Amino acid sequence: MEFKDILVHIDDSQQCAARLELAIKIAVAHQANLTGLYVITHPHYTSQGEAQLLKVTHARQLFESLTAGADIHVDYLCVDWAVSGDNMVDVINNYAHQKDLVVVGQTGHDRMQVDGPADLPERVVMGSGRPVLVVPYTGIFNTVGERVLVAWKAGRASARAVNDAMPFLFKAKEVLVVTAMSPGERNISSAEQNADICSHLKRHAITVLEDTFVTGDVSVNNVLMNYAWEHGCDLLVMGIAAHSSHGPLAVRPVTKEFFEHMTVPVLISH
Repeated sequence: MEFKDILVHIDDSQQCAARLELAIKIAVAHQANLTGLYVITHPHYTSQGEAQLLKVTHARQLFESLTAGADIHVDYLCVDWAVSGDNMVDVINNYAHQKDLVVVGQTGHDRMQVDGPADLPERVVMGSGRPVLVVPYTGIFNTVGERVLVAWKAGRASARAVNDAMPFLFKAKEVLVVTAMSPGERNISSAEQNADICSHLKRHAITVLEDTFVTGDVSVNNVLMNYAWEHGCDLLVMGIAAHSSHGPLAVRPVTKEFFEHMTVPVLISH
């Protein structure tokens, strides 16, 4: 099982090059087709036409220069939302529907200089119907998926995330399945929480280690990030739930906090 068709969002952020390089590494490992998608977010008014043209040109040059020696098949798309009639998120999700994996960037501190909504990663996760790899806005990531941390809590969200992550898990040197419990859940044993999913992964010849921790007063987001860092994980896999108050689906506040503070690449499914 491999990713064979990958979409990476290209933008004007400082982090874009690192995100693209990571997407290229995944495409090479899976011998996948890689599509770069740049979205022009406003019409070509005369007063800003030259500046926009420079951005468009720079984005394409970045994609072409970094993919030139990768020995993979690549495509590049530049879509003007004023022409397509869709907003940026809709454009990305429309193309994502036909892909195996979508790679986007965490919203960074330079977002005021970058067109697009601050909650773009969350909205792509909620609307693409595909696994989404969110790359932190700081850091260089030389590997992804060699040592994988799976945040497991029995239920639909985690089950979907594990299934979506299988192409990574098959290639991983080691997979750590962890269950985070609140103090009130201390009486639930590690075996009861994650033994079945670990047995399932082992049946696929995936090397698995199990662990359980109690979050206490520390947020589960901080605990997971610290755990990933301490154990040398280069990928975190997690599923998320959503809520709706008679409107579009949205991530829960705890999940939104997670999007803001991630420090390693995270594969997220909904």
